[in-house]
Amino acid sequence: MTESPALILAGDLGGTNFRVAIFRDDAKMTRLHFSKFHSSDHSSLEEMVGLFLKDITLETPLRTACFGVPGPNIAGVVTASNLGWKIEINALPKLISVPRVEVLNDLESTAYGLAALRQTDLAPLQAGSGSQAGNQCVIAPGTGLGEAGLFWDGIRHTPWASEGGHADFAPTDELQHDLLKFLRQEYGSVSFERVVSGMGIANIYRFLRDTGRGVENPIVARDIMDQDAAAVIDKHAADGSCPLCISTMDLFVRTLGSEASNLALKTMATGGVFLGGGIPPKILPLLRRPLFLESFLSKGRLRPLLETMPINVVLNDETALLGSAKKALRMLER
Repeated sequence: MTESPALILAGDLGGTNFRVAIFRDDAKMTRLHFSKFHSSDHSSLEEMVGLFLKDITLETPLRTACFGVPGPNIAGVVTASNLGWKIEINALPKLISVPRVEVLNDLESTAYGLAALRQTDLAPLQAGSGSQAGNQCVIAPGTGLGEAGLFWDGIRHTPWASEGGHADFAPTDELQHDLLKFLRQEYGSVSFERVVSGMGIANIYRFLRDTGRGVENPIVARDIMDQDAAAVIDKHAADGSCPLCISTMDLFVRTLGSEASNLALKTMATGGVFLGGGIPPKILPLLRRPLFLESFLSKGRLRPLLETMPINVVLNDETALLGSAKKALRMLER
């Protein structure tokens, strides 16, 4: 008698939503059930999982579960940085009735998800050598800045998490030096996340405006008051209606290119550099202009190495969920 394929549970607690799904362990990683919850309407991860599973009848019991959560794993406890929830990993199997459960940093989940993507889920910025053999890395500007690496063991990639987005911001020209001085007055320590993220776009805009490097458009000033500042700035940069917004996005793209190449060098990402998160897909036309690639390659004698690295923007906004599923499937191997 042939054993039924195993069922696994996967979730992604990124942004303001919790996406959760049940997958079958087959060649297509078939998704059987899916739901999305607004995280702030609930008190815990296990509460949302319980609500998801309540009305589902399964053909076989769930074997493993994996969840991507923004925040580091410290001694088996993950604090979800977007919600303040403390998630005790060892307590989850009993709480959600799944025998084996793991919790990953959300960027680690995104890194696992790269293996599940199709070519149509990627927008190329540099072809490089074209080979995926070799280490890879992911940089993901969104609400914050996430970074992760993937080690190539000769057969497959194994991701690892990092908090590299909180490393010190390193200016590459006089304008960025002035930006650093400006932000130090407000934050003291200035990480790359203060510049390469949604908040970073707003910070760059304020810097250029308040230091007399641009004149604020009254419409932009009004819209920023009650809308997402980064989205407003990008919109007015894209339609050409605000020179200050254009300058803001240009500086943002330059700093993103610089930090992407920093990460690529630190991880020796000859197998590929991936731009994830919520911002890169929204500014794809801007990233395809020479500004990003010029900044990425501007590393002196290491330029030839950086030119070999394929660079792609991740377009699939469910990559972290797919990555949690990939990790849950790997757990079956053990």
